Amino acid sequence: MEFNCCIRKLEKEEREPALSLVWKVFQEYEAPDYSKEGMDEFYKSIHDERYLSLLCMYGAFVDEKLVGVITTRSEGTHIALFFVDGQYQRKGIGKKLFKTVLSECVSDRMTVYAAPYGITIYRKLGFTDTDKEQVVNGLRFTPMEYNK
Repeated sequence: MEFNCCIRKLEKEEREPALSLVWKVFQEYEAPDYSKEGMDEFYKSIHDERYLSLLCMYGAFVDEKLVGVITTRSEGTHIALFFVDGQYQRKGIGKKLFKTVLSECVSDRMTVYAAPYGITIYRKLGFTDTDKEQVVNGLRFTPMEYNK
């Protein structure tokens, strides 16, 4: 069942609840695949003002409740964060978030460093692996790209 949801760019004052959702979903779905170093590094990154200032953030709302977040950087050519609340996964919300940022992308190519849990989702969206899994500061990811 697909939810009727609204996707829109988030304002700066909405960043904190969005990052709380990101952290909650990360802990539930990603953290089991990470070392303590990786979990600490991820937490640090979503609290780094310099890093956050480079991101363009979109939210998915169902009945005015924030249920998904996607962020891009590099003029929309790289997905930095992509999380949907567990009870709203597999209902088309992630696809709507992705299509929104894809329409804003200035390039015919988009990249992501997919965490282990997200690889299947990215492949369903049309991304392909560009390298094998890597680990940097405890963060596990597979470089992937999407070509329009």
